[in-house]
Amino acid sequence: MHEPSPVAGPVVVALTGCALAARRAWDPAVIGSGAREVHRLLHGFLLTAAALGLVILALDLEEGRPWVFAVLPGGVVLALAGRVLLNHDLHRRRRRGQLMLRVLAVGEPESVAALIVRTRRAPGHGWRVEGACTPTGTGPDGGPVLDGVPVVGDLDSVSRLARGHLFDVVSVGRAPGWGTARLRRLAAELEGTGTALTVDPGLMEVAEPRLHMTAVDGLPLLRVSHPRFTGGARLLKGTADRIGALLLLAVLALPMAVIAVLVGRDGGPVFFLQRRVGVRGREFRMVKFRSMVVDAETRLADLRAADQGNGVMFKMRRDPRVTRVGEVLRRYSLDELPQLFNVLAGTMSLVGPRPPLPREVAGYADDARRRLLVKPGMTGLWQVSGRSDLSWEETVRLDLRYVENWTMALDAQILARTVHAMVRGEGAY
Repeated sequence: MHEPSPVAGPVVVALTGCALAARRAWDPAVIGSGAREVHRLLHGFLLTAAALGLVILALDLEEGRPWVFAVLPGGVVLALAGRVLLNHDLHRRRRRGQLMLRVLAVGEPESVAALIVRTRRAPGHGWRVEGACTPTGTGPDGGPVLDGVPVVGDLDSVSRLARGHLFDVVSVGRAPGWGTARLRRLAAELEGTGTALTVDPGLMEVAEPRLHMTAVDGLPLLRVSHPRFTGGARLLKGTADRIGALLLLAVLALPMAVIAVLVGRDGGPVFFLQRRVGVRGREFRMVKFRSMVVDAETRLADLRAADQGNGVMFKMRRDPRVTRVGEVLRRYSLDELPQLFNVLAGTMSLVGPRPPLPREVAGYADDARRRLLVKPGMTGLWQVSGRSDLSWEETVRLDLRYVENWTMALDAQILARTVHAMVRGEGAY
């Protein structure tokens, strides 16, 4: 193999910079956003590789090949690692209330309240609602505060407040009388102020990969593509699942053996097998380390009155059936490690919706049944967004968001967040 030409170095650096700039990989709006950020970064490097490959073919430069097949792949790894470290620090500081964008929420009280809840639940996105404008200029109870956020004016006050340099973002949700003309006027009034304008299109849980801009006679429209549940990307995901599970089993073989010994010393079988419902409604046996007493299922009926779950899934913070070893395993999700064998068998994925019980599926509404369009996962958005603390509606919403907006980049983001959630051990019982 030819040695990399030192002359090509500046050319590759320039091409990479141009490609990343073209893909807006440094856009502040995507820094720390996770899947979108990784997607743009990878596309930038792919553009560089394609451009460099064309130059090598056109000029027959043998010494340029190492840059395509060795240097650039290494650059991708380093760039991703750098972004992970930077984002970890960014999210840590945002959880402390630093580096946040000041948001003025505009719309009906229900719309504003929903935005407040979402920004507080996900501070890593960098939004903090510091003011609200509602149709009446007051909260839902007529007071000056809405969910702890001051109501600073009515809908006619938005332009004046936005131009006052008190907010970094004006976010418009459902607002009576706010049509195309009024939004266009507000956008013009914000020009040159440095204040960004965002508009809720009313397409809840439709992520960026499915949103496309199109135009009819100059009228900009949002086109929503259909979710894809088959195809090459899904085949790639299945391959990555099995390779990942095999590697994790090799790495975790010794810790899993230690856990098996500890569980066995409690008496009873090491593993707990339970029927779960997988893709397309097909049932399978999910394997876990046993974390409860042997007769846990028969004692369930006696504990129904103490259910602290979400109305569908049974949960108790202090479940008397959980063993001492099981309490630790459940807190850090170590009891779920044997599910790697389910991933190897193809009945589960590393990332996906929560695997439901047959009795839970029997009570599903039509929207919840869409969770069965893909394989259930060892982890998912539900796992990294609250685990057992989530309501049933929130669990379904997160699972459907994943099912309908899945990407490999989203999987990578969820896996990274899963490690953090396991270490913290919050919301699991």
